Amino acid sequence: MIATEGMWCCETDLAGDGAIRSVAPQEPGHTTARVLVRLHGEPLGYVTLPAVDGDVDREQLLRVVWARWSADVNEHLVDEGLPARTALGPDDVPLPAATASCPNHIEADEPVSVVVCTHNRSTILTRCLTGLQALTYPNLEIIIVDNAPSDGSTRAVVEKVMAEDDRFRYVVEPRAGLSYARNKGLATATGRYLAYTDDDVSVDAGWIEGLVRGFRRRSDIGCVTGLVCTASVNTAAEAYFDARASSWSTRPRPEIFDMHGARREGALYPYSAGIYGTGANFAFDREFLTSTHGFDEALGAGARTRGGEDLDAFVTTLLEGRAIAYEPSAIVWHHHRAGRDELLRQLYGYGTGFAAFIAKTIARPSTRWDVVQRVPQGLQKIVKIRSDTKHALGERIESPRGAALVEFAGYAAGPYLYWRAKRDNRKH
Repeated sequence: MIATEGMWCCETDLAGDGAIRSVAPQEPGHTTARVLVRLHGEPLGYVTLPAVDGDVDREQLLRVVWARWSADVNEHLVDEGLPARTALGPDDVPLPAATASCPNHIEADEPVSVVVCTHNRSTILTRCLTGLQALTYPNLEIIIVDNAPSDGSTRAVVEKVMAEDDRFRYVVEPRAGLSYARNKGLATATGRYLAYTDDDVSVDAGWIEGLVRGFRRRSDIGCVTGLVCTASVNTAAEAYFDARASSWSTRPRPEIFDMHGARREGALYPYSAGIYGTGANFAFDREFLTSTHGFDEALGAGARTRGGEDLDAFVTTLLEGRAIAYEPSAIVWHHHRAGRDELLRQLYGYGTGFAAFIAKTIARPSTRWDVVQRVPQGLQKIVKIRSDTKHALGERIESPRGAALVEFAGYAAGPYLYWRAKRDNRKH
């Protein structure tokens, strides 16, 4: 892969103090900064600018923001009962802080349970726990599920946090597999809503408020997903995954998905991968998720299939007559795989997980024909994802050698692996 100069992934709020913040430090090799611009916590979009001496030109940033999103800024301000602006610059009167009338403001009262599943990654988990401790939602429990641990390192890390923050709980799931661990969290949780994230994620302080806002969009919302921003781009592998993950990392506008509206994704809907979000940032109405028996334990990381459990949960939500809300104000930052070998293993897992999910839908009589007749369009979509990723990378970054091969190997192996995983589960 051609080397990348790196990119500083950061954010700023127009109504804040003007500071540029990030969950990963800026490195000396970063020549550009991609800034997530927010107003009272609500994302407007990204601006990419040169990074000079560890900073970006604030005046240039505001000039670009006003040219792109002046209408959105004023719409937000007017909806909040604040006066519209005619300009936005470093010498203008600062935008006021959010009020109780802010469109992004919610009165938080419903209890929420956060579940983080981890397996022998105590060092990575420490970074995740730091972000979770900063969550501002008042009615919260945070459950760390230690999945099939081989030692006590995760327990030690979590118990240290528990001594400082009584919102945290530690539980063990001895059966290896992400879906087993997520179902353990479901069985343990007490909140009305159940929010899941991963141990390689740094959550925004207002993450839970964003998820709850999504549930309040409509009475039939069964699942809420959020914006998953890239935390850093320091290697070519991270650059590749950043380009590949654009379907759930770049969309700043809320969306609702259900089975009643137009099929925006054409013939593949509702089986399209990636349009709803990802398991690194999603939440469920706990009673609804319990009624559907949680996550399929033959799918997901740690199972033979290596993935697919989040897509299965999304499609199940829709087929059960509930809606999915994509809420970009619910923000997390994902730390991508930095090395080529790690990336290739992840791409293989994407292939096996997706194909295993498709095998499950074909095995089920109620969805079999619905899926089979869409296979040609699905193959076209897979090819398009690869071409879109290559286009997003540009000429300086090449796809990792073997990426296409391992992913297609995953597609070929997925159905067999799902059968093996189901057989394993029956034995146990």
